Amino acid sequence: MAKPRIAVVGAGLMGHGIAQVFALAGHEVALTDADAEALASAKDRILANLRDLGEDATAVSRVRLAQNLADAVGDADYIVEAVREDLAVKQALFAAIERAAPAGAILATNTSVIPITAIMASLGGRDRALGTHWWNPPYLVPLVEVIATQWTSAAALDATMALHAAIGKTPVHVKKDVPGFVGNRLQHALWREAIALVENGICDAETVDTVIKAAFGRRLAVLGPLENADLVGTDLTLAIHRTVLPAIDSRPRPSPYLEKLVAQGKLGMKSGEGFRTWTPQTQAALRARVLQHLKAAQRRDGETTP
Repeated sequence: MAKPRIAVVGAGLMGHGIAQVFALAGHEVALTDADAEALASAKDRILANLRDLGEDATAVSRVRLAQNLADAVGDADYIVEAVREDLAVKQALFAAIERAAPAGAILATNTSVIPITAIMASLGGRDRALGTHWWNPPYLVPLVEVIATQWTSAAALDATMALHAAIGKTPVHVKKDVPGFVGNRLQHALWREAIALVENGICDAETVDTVIKAAFGRRLAVLGPLENADLVGTDLTLAIHRTVLPAIDSRPRPSPYLEKLVAQGKLGMKSGEGFRTWTPQTQAALRARVLQHLKAAQRRDGETTP
C-alpha cells in the first residue's frame, strides 16, 4: 500500500524538521515556503541534520521543494502547516490550502498554543481539520499532540494518530481544544511559579534552574507527575497540596516581573540578558548540551525498541 503523500507548508525551524521525519519514514514530501531563502536552504538543513544524526542521508531525495502553495498541496493526502504563530496568517493560509488541496486531504496545523477551533472555524471542510503540535526539534522530540475540534471526524483523527505512530512519533489525543493543549499548559504552569520565585526574592534564576535540573527534573523522563502522585500516595499528595497550593502564584495574567524584563529590552539570549546573562559562548554551550541530551535520549529509545 502506498504511503500517504505529505505536504509541509513552512520550511523554517519546525517545517523542515517535520519534512525530514516524514521523508526518513519513506514518505514523498512536498515542502513550500513564501520565503524563497528559507525554502532554498531547506534541503541543505535537512541533509545536515541527517548526517549529524547518522541517519539515511538519501531520505532528503524524497523532499521536493515546491515554489508555490498549489504545487505543494495539489496532490497531497496529508497537509501540515508550520508557519509563525499568528492567528490571522494561519486562517488566511488554510483558506488558500482548502481551495488548492484535494477534497479528501487531512489539514493539520502545527500551532503550539492557538486553539485549533479559531484557526479552522471558517473552513468548509472542518471535519478533516485538526491540530498536530510537534515539539522542537521535531526530529529529536518524539511527542506529537493531536488535537481534534468538535468538527473533526473520527476518521481524520484515527488516520492522523496512525500516521504519526507509523513514522516513529509518540502521538497523544488531546480531547478538548484548549489554549496550550496539554504540554504547554503544564510547561508554563511551571514557568509561572519559577518566575514568581525570582520575583518575590525567594531565590535567583540560576537556583530555580539548578533545583529543577538536579532534583525532580531527573525523574521526569521516566516518572510523570501523576505516576509520582500515585507512587507517593494520593493521600500524601492531598496533604502537600493543602499546604503548598495556597502559596503558589495563581495570577491569571503574566508576571509584572516578566513584563518589566521585556519592556527593558532584556529578551533573553537574543539580547544577551533576560532572567540570566548570556554571552555567545554560554549560549552555544547550553544549546550543545540540550542537543547532546536529546540525541542520547533518542539513542536510548532506539536501543529499547523491540
